[in-house]
Amino acid sequence: MSEVQPHILVVDDDKRLRDLIGRYLTEQGYRVTTAVDAADGRAKMAGITFDLLVLDVMMPGESGLELSRSLRESSLVPILLLTAMGESSDRIAGLETGADDYLVKPFEPRELLLRISAILKRASVRIERQTSVGAVKFGAFVFELERRRLFKSGEPVHLTEAESELLFQLARRAGQPVSREELAPQSADESGESRLIDVQMTRLRRKIEDDPRFPRFLQTVRGRGYMLKPD
Repeated sequence: MSEVQPHILVVDDDKRLRDLIGRYLTEQGYRVTTAVDAADGRAKMAGITFDLLVLDVMMPGESGLELSRSLRESSLVPILLLTAMGESSDRIAGLETGADDYLVKPFEPRELLLRISAILKRASVRIERQTSVGAVKFGAFVFELERRRLFKSGEPVHLTEAESELLFQLARRAGQPVSREELAPQSADESGESRLIDVQMTRLRRKIEDDPRFPRFLQTVRGRGYMLKPD
């Protein structure tokens, strides 16, 4: 694993299973946060960017299937569904929500670990392809991660230091929402207040979006923060 371990969110209303999974994954070197249901999970995701979600399908309130389908409207975060239903139609229904994999209960902890490792590896390959030349492409734009330079149709686009830093933080996690709280401390603006991120985003959209009121690339994810949507 890398020096910065992947952060996994486990959402399951079964306290015993939730605690067992959390403890096991922690012992394997992952950072783990747990949630008792979808609402709790959404609250956790509002302040933290996770590398993978483990969602129980059958939960009171919003089910894991509903949560997975909803998240796919604005996020590419990898999702592993857990369920007691093992019929092929159930697995298909789970994958149709946009989940990356589907694990039937009861399962061996080792299998869970292998599934998670495989999902994270595929996600890593996808990101590497997006940034195969150290750049993220979106529309006519290319943002060079190492030099933090933006080009439109080959022509450089001037960015302030704060705008460049903001775009860099979003580009390195392209396709995933990043909260204002996470962006603010890394902002070039010393005050670090999250409201300044909104101001910087407005300015950045004016340089990138055809219509800043309806952004195509620099999207606002309600209750989550901002996301750069790559090609």
